[in-house]
Amino acid sequence: MTIAEFTLAILLLLCTPGPTNTLMALAGYERGITKALPLIGAEIAGYLTVILPVATLAAPIFDQWPMLSLWMKLVAGAWVFVMALRLWSIKASSEKDHHVSGRAVYITTCLNPKALIIGLVIMPHGSLGLLAPHLALFAALVLTAACGWITLGATLGGRQEVFFGPILISRMASVGLLAFALILTGTSLGALI
Repeated sequence: MTIAEFTLAILLLLCTPGPTNTLMALAGYERGITKALPLIGAEIAGYLTVILPVATLAAPIFDQWPMLSLWMKLVAGAWVFVMALRLWSIKASSEKDHHVSGRAVYITTCLNPKALIIGLVIMPHGSLGLLAPHLALFAALVLTAACGWITLGATLGGRQEVFFGPILISRMASVGLLAFALILTGTSLGALI
């Protein structure tokens, strides 16, 4: 895969709505751009926590036992469902309350199926030295995409209209996460049956 193909594939995945992107947009809404930017470190760490071992060690294991990959997707779907429930239950609060934590972004990103797809399909497999240039480019692309999602959320948060209140935004994010969890667990359960 060329660098251009790698970049395009990563950007397509990172720009697709999903659990991590939903949380980043919600963080931008809650905190504004500047205060949400530190969460990008948690997102990058979450992706690397999965991608590094998968691309360097686990790819042959997943090839040999594809059921393991399905079970990991079920666990990821369950986590996304829990996040959806938490977002739905958010009550009206003060402007200082932040419901999206670095821990939530990290765990959600670790369980995000995009990390497995990147580690198994897009990222080259081999030693850390071989992966280093791709990992640096990947981190820059995550930074770019996350800034976009944070900016989208902050833009909605900056609107003075009552329509875009915190409860509505968190409920919309919850519905998005719930849909993603249902699709993920549905396809995984379908493959298991």
